[in-house]
Amino acid sequence: MDSYHFSSFFLCMITGFLVLIPPYYSTTLASAAAATPQHASEPGAIETGGKNYSKVCDAARFEALGLRKDDFAYCDSSLPYPARVKDLVGRMTLVEKILQLGDRAQGVGRIGLPKYGWWSEALHGIAVTGHATYFGDVVPAATSFPNVILAAASFNESLWKKIGQAVSTEGRAMYNLGHTGLNFWSPNVNVVRDPRWGRVLETPGEDPFVVGRYAVNFVRGMQDVEGTENVQDLDSRPLKVSTCCKHYAAYDLDNWFGVSRLHFDARVTEQDMVETFVRPFEMCVKEGDASSIMCSYNRVNGVPACADAKLLSQTLRNDWQLHGYIVSDCDSVEVMHERLKWLGDTAEDAVGQAMKAGLDLDCGLGNLNYYENYTLSAVAQGKVRESDIDNALKNLYMVLMRAGFFDNIEAYENLGLNDICTKEHIHLAADAARQAIVLLKNNLTLPLDPKKYKDVVLVGPHAKATKAMIGNYEGIPCRYVSPLDAIAKDVRVDYHEGCDVHCRSSRSVRPAVEAAKKAKATIIVAGLGLEVEREELDRNDLLLPGFQTELINRVAEASAGPVVLVIMAGGCVDVSFAQNNPKIGAILWAGYPGQEGGQAIADVIFGRHNPGGRLPLTWYKNEYVDALPMTSMQLRPNDQLGYPGRTYKFFNGTSLYPFGHGMSYTQFSYSRKNDSGIFLPIKVDNHHLCKLPSDKANATVDSHCPSISVDALGCKEEISFEVDVTNVGKVDGDDVVLVYSKPPKGVADAPLKQLVAFQRVYVESGKTSSVKFSLNACKALNLVEKTAYVVLHSGEHAIVVGDGDSAVSFPVEIELQL
Repeated sequence: MDSYHFSSFFLCMITGFLVLIPPYYSTTLASAAAATPQHASEPGAIETGGKNYSKVCDAARFEALGLRKDDFAYCDSSLPYPARVKDLVGRMTLVEKILQLGDRAQGVGRIGLPKYGWWSEALHGIAVTGHATYFGDVVPAATSFPNVILAAASFNESLWKKIGQAVSTEGRAMYNLGHTGLNFWSPNVNVVRDPRWGRVLETPGEDPFVVGRYAVNFVRGMQDVEGTENVQDLDSRPLKVSTCCKHYAAYDLDNWFGVSRLHFDARVTEQDMVETFVRPFEMCVKEGDASSIMCSYNRVNGVPACADAKLLSQTLRNDWQLHGYIVSDCDSVEVMHERLKWLGDTAEDAVGQAMKAGLDLDCGLGNLNYYENYTLSAVAQGKVRESDIDNALKNLYMVLMRAGFFDNIEAYENLGLNDICTKEHIHLAADAARQAIVLLKNNLTLPLDPKKYKDVVLVGPHAKATKAMIGNYEGIPCRYVSPLDAIAKDVRVDYHEGCDVHCRSSRSVRPAVEAAKKAKATIIVAGLGLEVEREELDRNDLLLPGFQTELINRVAEASAGPVVLVIMAGGCVDVSFAQNNPKIGAILWAGYPGQEGGQAIADVIFGRHNPGGRLPLTWYKNEYVDALPMTSMQLRPNDQLGYPGRTYKFFNGTSLYPFGHGMSYTQFSYSRKNDSGIFLPIKVDNHHLCKLPSDKANATVDSHCPSISVDALGCKEEISFEVDVTNVGKVDGDDVVLVYSKPPKGVADAPLKQLVAFQRVYVESGKTSSVKFSLNACKALNLVEKTAYVVLHSGEHAIVVGDGDSAVSFPVEIELQL
């Protein structure tokens, strides 16, 4: 008798379940699951008797099952959700409950509960990834938007929300057609700590505030049902679809020189955790009302994230008040036991530790996962209580209640094929790419006049890109518009690939070089691809692969006319050679721009769109990777080891392009209407609330209050100001106004600066737009100390608007008054 059969039999014998459970429910989990057909794709929509239903609690569906809907209180829409969920869970036997704990929930036919697939993805459009989504027959495609790192470069919160709204509309339509579920495990809100990380393309960049604002807007766009955005009872707030912010926490290494995410122990200070790694997740839960969080594979300071009660139950549920469920990255519980050998425990121990830490749903890549395989024996061994299982199921089914799985949501009942790949969504995909493309260099080369440059040589591994434009966690797009397709509509094109992304040989470079000698202008589209950067594949360097640099240099040198270089990549690329090459007049970064990417690139090159994107992450020179290992989690510089800092907040070296860099075809100037500084006296009721700086622990507090915990203060003071943005050039365009705070001088370990606000504004040539900001003083000026306290320091802070010579700044004096 194998362990699964033995544990089930043992449990039944010691508890009397053989008497309590009908014979056909006293089967083992393995045989129960085997009786349920398994498919390569298991859509979340409800199929009964060969017919799809849009809701569980359809009277006709129950009749087809030989049941009466009115006999089941969980289908009584007059009852509150908690009462309905309690009734549903209470009707299940222990074995039946356990079979709902995996991402392919088996359902319980005798009570009318269907199977359900929890795993769908929608990172930048409905994706093929997951067990619950499939394309084909009825739904051949869905709109593919730019990958997240490029969308983030727009610094446009309303755009991020619109993308979420469009994706959720298509997701809801696909659900109605039986092609997906209602739960989408997106977005990825991990902060990019290291430029070598293979999943940079999936994220909103290196700044935790920007990442958090992206999360809030995308989640709100996906989840919010119009008219219910401000419902106070979050457990009853309906969801258009359910989202999941991932991967929690301190996860940003996949596979670097043999160090795998499955084994990696992220040694992180509490200061860095609070300041950087968990901040986007906190914003996602508190401000976005995300209905799910996914825990990551890695350990955090020795403890697997999915078994860390401090991270899950204490922080997510108790501190942040998550209204939703917690799911594992797929096979994380198995990884804890079989790969990490966590505490040398058994499989049942791993299940018990994860469930008691707060993990509700176990995603498994195989047919049966650890929760389904080992929870029954874990109960028998006293390592899991049935009440723990009940609590997990309540968290899961509350979300499905809110998402309309049981009752549907009237506003979305009629969504269907006509709501997928609409003209509006395709236009939005193109506009998103246009808004986000970043102009890195321009020596009066762009825009090109297609009337002047009628013949163009188009060169490079991505010049004819289609699938490469949509990156990973991709769907099947409505169509592809490659750079070649789009550019050929404006000019005559002589196309030469030169080489593929790996570019292992320079033999095919010569035809491209010969063509460039005769062309009016040359456009080179080069970069990276999923062959170089993706999940489970980190980079070893920041260079272009193979002979791509030689291809670019030789073509540029031979070119008779202006040369434009377009880089498709998620992570940064050291293109110092191109920045310093006078023959290369302009450089564009196009990320992975989605299905309409070619059109967006052409619109920027030929001047139909004035680029306004800004880099959401620092572009380092390649020497950075030799300065510190990817496994070092510390963000601040380590002088003893010679490590430079990470991200613009702490990097103490010279970058190729700094965070926020981005040029335009016009020029903008800033001015502040009131040039004076701001004085903010803040009353502190009790001197015991004052906090000494952690580096001055031996000092004493007198009448002066050096700093105070923000949680204790609860301040409402605002820093309000207006900035005039004037377009002093000759072309209308968008400008991204970035607002930073700088700490008082002498504060130990403080960031060089930190972003606290941003707005994208359109300004016509010769005109001025006034941009208003109102910042909460505690949120904008707080700092995280070594001890992980979030504090507001007294003294002279600074607000800086913009970067470089055009920036304007003013002091903000904080006086904490006892």
